[in-house]
Amino acid sequence: MTQPPPSPPEHPEPTAQPRPPSVPPQYPQTFQPPQSPPYPHPPQYPQPSPPPYPQPPQYPTASQPPQPPPHPHYAPPPAPHPPHPAPPAPDDPAHPHHISTDRGRVHIAQQQRRTDATAVGNLLLYLPNFLCSLFVVGLCSLVFGGLGILVVLAWLASGALVFHRPTESALARHVLHLRHPTPQEQAKLQPVWREVTARAGVEGRTYELWVEDSDSLNAVAAAGHIVGVTRFSMNQLPNGELAAVLAHELGHHVGGHAWSSLLGYWYALPGRVAWRVLRVVTRVMFAVSRAFSCLGVVVFTVFVGAVALATISSLYGLPLLVIAVPYALAAVGRRAELRADQHAAALGFAPMLAAVLDKLHQQEQWQAAALAARNGGVPPAESPLSRLLSSHPDYYTRLHHLQPWLQPQR
Repeated sequence: MTQPPPSPPEHPEPTAQPRPPSVPPQYPQTFQPPQSPPYPHPPQYPQPSPPPYPQPPQYPTASQPPQPPPHPHYAPPPAPHPPHPAPPAPDDPAHPHHISTDRGRVHIAQQQRRTDATAVGNLLLYLPNFLCSLFVVGLCSLVFGGLGILVVLAWLASGALVFHRPTESALARHVLHLRHPTPQEQAKLQPVWREVTARAGVEGRTYELWVEDSDSLNAVAAAGHIVGVTRFSMNQLPNGELAAVLAHELGHHVGGHAWSSLLGYWYALPGRVAWRVLRVVTRVMFAVSRAFSCLGVVVFTVFVGAVALATISSLYGLPLLVIAVPYALAAVGRRAELRADQHAAALGFAPMLAAVLDKLHQQEQWQAAALAARNGGVPPAESPLSRLLSSHPDYYTRLHHLQPWLQPQR
């Protein structure tokens, strides 16, 4: 027999509780988000930098020289120094070697010329050449018979032409290739020459200024009254340096170097001409003897040797001295250049003369470089004999002898 399902349990009914009065909830005036708990900041990692990219190549402009290509071991050159200010022009009064030529009264010394030891030595060294020339002139005068003595006397008196003004002018024009200055050049040369002669106490009108159309730095003292200067020296040198050049040449005239050299050269000229003719004849005869046989060469050599020995014996060895005369004359010429430098320095032109010597040294270096370029880069070699035959001292020797005038006065 089935039983009915149990009934659910009965729960007690909840008792009714009194409700509180209804009050609306209170909210904050401003909304505040809920605070999140503090968290530690994340670590800061280095930001990767982008790789450097090469700069675009810089192409040189027309005013910039091309830059060398980059090289791993290439070191850039140091930054150039700021450009130096341009030197003043030669005719600018602000030039350090510009001198004032506004001089009033001029003191004229009583002794205008003198013959120093260099001029006397030069004349003595020309004595063997003079005797040889006298021998040659005497042989040539035999052609004129009884009038031969007049030929010899006329030749001896011809030395006075060295001091003859028309002869000097012909010598300057045709031998030295000089010309008279133009009025503009005369206006530029005369104030400087007046200043030089005023310091030396010399009458400036005694000498004549001539100009050589040359682009090199040079000057010359010729005969007894001629002072020549190149156009380059006149236009490119400051007046102080031009005065130093003119004072140097005046020193040659005052010391007697110019007239003694020209006089000795004039009286040695017949002997020089005879020596050259003898050399030409000897070469021709040697070539003719060679054309026949070796025996002819031997005979000719013995004949020339016998004649030379007889000549040396009869003239007491004088021809042997003629061989050494060029070297001795060159040494005296170098001494004369140093004397002329001292003359210019004593007149107050030592700094200007040193600057001129430096320019001459640079000119010689440029000429040597040009010769080396023509010779395939090989510099020309100067033999010891060529140095002994040089009539001018080197740059360092001349500058060394100027040191007493270049050092500051204490």
